[in-house]
Formats: sequence, C-alpha cells, structure tokens
Amino acid sequence: LDLTGRLVVIVGGGNVARRKVVRLLAGGAEKVRVVSPKFHAEMPAAVERVVGEYEERHLEGAALVFAATDNAQVNAAVVSDARRRGIWVNRADSEEGDFSTPAVLREDAVTIAVATGGNPAIAARIRDGIKQTLDRRWVVLAEVMKKLRPIVLAANLPEEARRELFREFASEEAADLAGRGDAGVLEARIKARIAAREA
Repeated sequence: LDLTGRLVVIVGGGNVARRKVVRLLAGGAEKVRVVSPKFHAEMPAAVERVVGEYEERHLEGAALVFAATDNAQVNAAVVSDARRRGIWVNRADSEEGDFSTPAVLREDAVTIAVATGGNPAIAARIRDGIKQTLDRRWVVLAEVMKKLRPIVLAANLPEEARRELFREFASEEAADLAGRGDAGVLEARIKARIAAREA
C-alpha cells in the first residue's frame, strides 16, 4: 500500500499504537496523526500528536485509520465513524475492520508478509522462523532484477515471451550467479536472450 502523501490516523497512544507507527514509518508513510490523551514514552517524534479524547473530526482527511486504544467502545466508535466516511479501518482488539496488518519481513527487495487470522504472536513467530532460513541468494537476485526487469519490459517482446524470460531468470542458476556477485553475467544473458527473440 503506497501511503505517500496520504494521512494515516491512529487512535490510541500506547504500545500497540507505537508499534503501528513504527511499521507505518518504515513502510513509507509520511503523514501520521496519533490521537490520544497520553503517549507511549517511545512514540516516534515524526508524528502529529493530537492530545485529547477521540472525536470523529480527528479522521478528517484520513486515507487509512487504526483503532488501537485499550477501550473497546472507543475502538468500535472509530470503526463506525471511519466506515461512515468511506475510510478503510483496522481494529487492533478484534477482527472487525477492513484490513489486517500481517507480520512483515523486509530484506532489501524481498518483502514477506505472514497472517494467521487474528493471532499476531503466531504470525511473528512464523516470520522470525522464515528469516532464519531465508536463502540470501534469492534476496540478492531480487535486488539485481530490480535493475534488469526494466530492460526486459522495454524490449519489443510479446507478453508471453517476457513472462518466459522472467521465469528463466528466477532459477537456481540465476540465484547462484547473483549470490556470487555475477550480476554482469545475468545482464549479458538477458540482453542476449532479448536480442535472439527480437531477431
């Protein structure tokens, strides 16, 4: 979800709200408003703080809303108000809401999200297990392909030929080359394949 230039409102100032702020900022959110009578000591400074009890007007201009207080009635009111305004909302203390926030693992160009249907602790354990076993060759290859993919897309190839080329370079051999730092070899091979198909 690209939140560039979009306002995210979090109602609640405790540890759950703090964690959501940290993840939003890491994910590229630039405008985050936090509404609460008090704030966690480690709440990031890069947020707009609105000190006080929640009121519907605090949702003005929001593209996304999180209900993250320790008060079920307030969270329910946030969900109701956001939906009435047509804003997607997530409720931290229940599955009521329009979207969930999975446990996320980011390694350079690779992003892996784990959801377990409402149990964030299990999702986090699974994510941490994946991190321990993730083959770094694939992370390096994904980073290399960020540069090489536009070359393929710019080529005068039919759609099926492009898909075939991407599949070919999502191989163990390509991962080995990337893992050894042989990105130049991959680029040369892709250009050769494109030239052969365009001929």
